[in-house]
Amino acid sequence: MSLKFGILDQSIIFPGQTAAEALGNTVKLAQLAETLGFERFWVSEHHDSPGMAGSSPEVLISYLLAQTKTIRIGSGGVMLQHYSPYKVAENFNVLASLAPGRVELGIGRAPGGLPRSTKALQKGVAEAATLAEKLTELEQLLHDKTGEDHPLAGLEASPLPVQPADIYLLGTSISSAELAAEKGYPYAFALFINNDPETARKAIETYRNQFNRSLGREPKTILALSVIASDSEEEANALAGHFKSVRVMLASGKTVNVGSLDQAKEFARQAGETFTAEERDADITRGTKETVRKRLLEIQAQYGVDEFVFTTIIPDFAKRIRSFELLKEAFEGELV
Repeated sequence: MSLKFGILDQSIIFPGQTAAEALGNTVKLAQLAETLGFERFWVSEHHDSPGMAGSSPEVLISYLLAQTKTIRIGSGGVMLQHYSPYKVAENFNVLASLAPGRVELGIGRAPGGLPRSTKALQKGVAEAATLAEKLTELEQLLHDKTGEDHPLAGLEASPLPVQPADIYLLGTSISSAELAAEKGYPYAFALFINNDPETARKAIETYRNQFNRSLGREPKTILALSVIASDSEEEANALAGHFKSVRVMLASGKTVNVGSLDQAKEFARQAGETFTAEERDADITRGTKETVRKRLLEIQAQYGVDEFVFTTIIPDFAKRIRSFELLKEAFEGELV
């Protein structure tokens, strides 16, 4: 059996670190992922978040492409709801022209921050559009000019690359799976954000069952999950022990995931809504390389996914590196 692994790095600024040090570690991890033979390295988009340095994935991707040679580099993801599809297409067409075949455009549906940053990002936006409409326009602009039925017929997001960036849709719900299936995109379910196994199973099943094969593509599923591998079970449990996930349910019916109860309170305050919150221990696959290997194979069989993307939140950078090295050792000869 062959597997494809990737890394999603959030450029977290751990206590005692500077933003420059966090971004420097992201560069080192991308280079490590390439050395270990991982398939891809994605960076996230977070706004108004002092604990995370990755606010501009397009800029970070360009630097990572220059610091690596072969690994695919992408966004996990660009929050398209905030932006003009035309500008996103221009950014990624430049990147794909600089590094043909190495650029991936993961699109996220979440705001990537609190209501305050969403308001700032969307300041001056005159036209409302659904994510599905924006995706349609984005894909067209990545490949060609806009058609005659477009209000700006003939518009081109120059330069048009020989190998445009591949679009991936990221999500945590069945509705995201339905949209990915309709558009015929690869689908990445973020289990590290929504660790409800039933929702994940239904989303992946829905994606496969509803996939639009008329576009000439085949479904492709990726599961993004938290993993910590260590030289002992005790150390792995200690490293994973204090992380929490919090689901916020606003009075309007909107649901978001944040990292702490304090963030939940601040999100609701900025949104001007009452809320309820559910806090639980983060779902982290952990243990020695043997334990992690066994569990990952069980997860692959459980969900039937094609690939994994790992996020590993360990403040000690040397131990974070060791975790990825152990993952490589656990599947020696099986990565493609």
